[in-house]
Amino acid sequence: MSPLAAITAILSALLIGAISPGPSFVIVARNAIGLSRRDGLATAIGMGIGGVFFSGVALVGLYSLLASVAWLYIGLKVAGGLYLVYLAAKIWRGAPAPLTVDSDRSESGGNLQKSFWVGLSTQLSNPKTAIFYGSIFAALLPQHPPLWCYFALPPLVFAVEAGWYTTVALCFSSQGPRELYLKAKTWIDRVAAGAIAALGLRLIFTAHKTGI
Repeated sequence: MSPLAAITAILSALLIGAISPGPSFVIVARNAIGLSRRDGLATAIGMGIGGVFFSGVALVGLYSLLASVAWLYIGLKVAGGLYLVYLAAKIWRGAPAPLTVDSDRSESGGNLQKSFWVGLSTQLSNPKTAIFYGSIFAALLPQHPPLWCYFALPPLVFAVEAGWYTTVALCFSSQGPRELYLKAKTWIDRVAAGAIAALGLRLIFTAHKTGI
């Protein structure tokens, strides 16, 4: 497989992985609906930066360390699971709080820096993503890729990750989803919190398993 074909295959696999529902999707959608379009986009950029980090880890081969050092992988899975449970608890506690969204707030957004860091930390909280990236890169990238691959892959990965979650943010920040959210905020937040908590608990309770 040529390096160009390998990169195309890697990006296709990563896009499929990004589209699969998970905590990243839930967080981007919720910020876009409940805060503002700009907050959703800031969260999407955080997801993209997280993807760049994982691609860098995979390119230098550090994913093999996680795969071979069982206690490190287990520790990271537990830590990631605990973070997701903590995030879910915050969303659940804030679910009954009323939310007023007006045009001024919609334009200025909430706290864009906070939204960015929530996106980045959510992306980085799942060590299984690092293994996924590493496995894809190891399976598809040539053993000795040309130098340009090391410079081309990270921005392309950012484009895939941030591009998908930008699409999510734009779709969910439109008027229809926003009005639905405002009418059913408590239940929507609690469903989102339950989904994130379930994913976090799954990470914790399957931490002893070494498979992806």
